[in-house]
Amino acid sequence: MRFQEKGLKPAAFTVKGDCILVVDDEDLIRETVALALIDEGYQVVTASSGSQAMDLLCPTDRNLPTVPPIDLAILDLMLPGVGGLDLCRFMRHQNLDLPILILSAKASETDRVVGLEVGADDYLAKPFGIRELVARCRALLRRHHWAKQVQTASVLAYGEITLYLNEFRVVVRGQEINLSPKEFRILELFLTHPNRVWSREELIQEVWGSNFVGDRKTVDVHIRWLREKIEPDPGRPQYVITLRGFGYRFG
Repeated sequence: MRFQEKGLKPAAFTVKGDCILVVDDEDLIRETVALALIDEGYQVVTASSGSQAMDLLCPTDRNLPTVPPIDLAILDLMLPGVGGLDLCRFMRHQNLDLPILILSAKASETDRVVGLEVGADDYLAKPFGIRELVARCRALLRRHHWAKQVQTASVLAYGEITLYLNEFRVVVRGQEINLSPKEFRILELFLTHPNRVWSREELIQEVWGSNFVGDRKTVDVHIRWLREKIEPDPGRPQYVITLRGFGYRFG
C-alpha cells in the first residue's frame, strides 16, 4: 500500500493540523485534492481503493506504516473493489467519529439522498471547484470540533431520555445509545427547547452552520436516524413530531 502518492512530499504527512483521508482511484483528482488541502495546513493521507482506506482506518497489519488519526474522510463513490457507499457504511458500522464528504460524478437527487442515508455528512458532485471543496472540509471540521467541545450544562432530560453533555452520552429507557455529532446536537436543541417548532432552515443554521451548502433533505435524513434511536416506535413518534409546512417539534 502506498501512503505517499506520486507528487506528494514527505512533509505532507507531518503538517500540524487535522488529518484528512482522500480516497479516489483517479490519480489526478487524488493528488490535486491532497495538495490543495496541504496548502491549507492539513495533514493528508491518500488511498486509491476502498480496501486501502479500510486498512488505514482500522489497521490489522502491524507492519503497515503508522498514520495520524483521521479527522475527516473524502470518498469517491466509484472505487475499485470496495465502493464508496460500502466504505461509508463500514465507517459508520465501526462507529468512527469523523465527518464524511462524498465526491461523485453521480449528481442526481437520488444519489445524494442515498449517500446521506448511508452516513455521509455532505455530498459534492464532480466536476467541482477546489476552493469549494476546501471550504466544505473546513466547515465540516469546524462543526465536528464544536460538537465535541465541553458544554456549559451537564445533563438534559426529558421523559425517558437523558443527555450527558460533558460526556457526549445519551441514555434512552436505561440503555446507552450512539449518536453522531449532528444527531447529538439536534437532540440537544430539542431538549433545551421542548415544544418549540424548528424549521429545516433553523436546524441547518444551528447544527450545520451558515456555510452549509448541501441538500435540505439532510435534515429529514438525520431526523429519521434520530427517531430510530430514541423513539419506542419510530413509525409513530412520540418525541420528535412533524408539523407539515412548519418543521419539527420535540415533546
